[in-house]
Amino acid sequence: MAGFSELIKNFGKTRDYVRDFFIYGCKVRSDFDRKSVRTYGDEKRRVESWMGDFMRYDDSLRGRSVSISVDSGHIHENPLYSAYYSKSFTDNDIRLHFLITDILHDGQSMTLKEIVDLLNNDYAQLFDEQTVRNKLKEYTEEGIISSEKQGKTLYYSLSKDCTESFVKKFKGLDDALRFFSETRTFGIIGNSILKAAGLKNDLFYIKHNYMIHTLEDILLPEILSAMEEKRYLALRTFSEKRRRSPETADSENQVVPMQLLVSVQTGRRYLAAYIPELKRFSAFRLDYMKDAKMGGIYEDYDALHETFLKNMSHVFGVSFGMRRFTGTVTPMKITFFADVEKEPYIIERLEREKRCCTLEKTGERLYTLTADVFDPNEIMHWAKTFIGRIVGIEGGADSIRERFYSDIVRMNRMYGGDDDEHIQ
Repeated sequence: MAGFSELIKNFGKTRDYVRDFFIYGCKVRSDFDRKSVRTYGDEKRRVESWMGDFMRYDDSLRGRSVSISVDSGHIHENPLYSAYYSKSFTDNDIRLHFLITDILHDGQSMTLKEIVDLLNNDYAQLFDEQTVRNKLKEYTEEGIISSEKQGKTLYYSLSKDCTESFVKKFKGLDDALRFFSETRTFGIIGNSILKAAGLKNDLFYIKHNYMIHTLEDILLPEILSAMEEKRYLALRTFSEKRRRSPETADSENQVVPMQLLVSVQTGRRYLAAYIPELKRFSAFRLDYMKDAKMGGIYEDYDALHETFLKNMSHVFGVSFGMRRFTGTVTPMKITFFADVEKEPYIIERLEREKRCCTLEKTGERLYTLTADVFDPNEIMHWAKTFIGRIVGIEGGADSIRERFYSDIVRMNRMYGGDDDEHIQ
């Protein structure tokens, strides 16, 4: 029987467990419907071993829920980075790592055959050439080993670039690494470099740090490469509403990636892409994305990107509405009340957050926002944060205006009190 191990082979599976059970923290053991209950137990123990003091346990009638509880403003390192350092390896992987670095430690260059002969003769380790070649190729791609062609033969040597030398050479680089280690995108890279240099982040603490999105960083290299090389991207995504049904839980889309969008409010990240099959642009949440794989080159990428930028001028958030390739928009106007002398911060906020809309003064203490967007619902979600200052809404769909007014009536019923209610 296979024993329990803290190391993992499939990061995607672990990412699912961490997100569903330990970040959202609303599921209990009985909600686990994938494989056996023992699998859930193993994953729970694995995450507990990584997170240590950051685990929280809540008991209810449904059972015990386990979650990660972290105040980002009081920790120097994102604890979720531990998941990236837990990849399993084979005996040959670890053996070849130390043997090859020992063979090349003196700085000399050697051929593949010379390295294999030394492994067999001096270290009494029998490895075939293909296995050693694959390991050398892997380390060359990662920058651990340098390769140089002399004639028709490749010579390998240990790379002279090392973290310690760069940190000593460039003043302030260590502080830059400390900051980079806690940034939202690819902070795991900065953290890895810090560990390689034997350093820790003891300077920067980020109060509102959206740490959970570091789990999506594993998808970004493939997405960014597809955009740079103007290629198709095969996405496998899931919907929370359909996860209970295995037959419809996952969906696959072949898309042309355009841009990564980040919410300044939640830190949530989206991939804006074109779906050739539907002839429309759409946005995919990265935390609902299982994997992404590059495909062939999309020939008309530049022309498509120009069309995308035109469409983005009518997108308030990430929604392209139900429009196809291009579409018409219905103007919508929202008038706000603000006293420029006593409340200049209200006008400043309207100017700062209006995005693709236009703002103009239309009367004494009245400011009108004109929106030409594909999805007015996104405008209304934002506009409701100015509740009590909205004077009027014009244009847009009737259903949007009716929903806003009905929400006001419902709020009045809930919080307004009865007419004859006395203040205590």
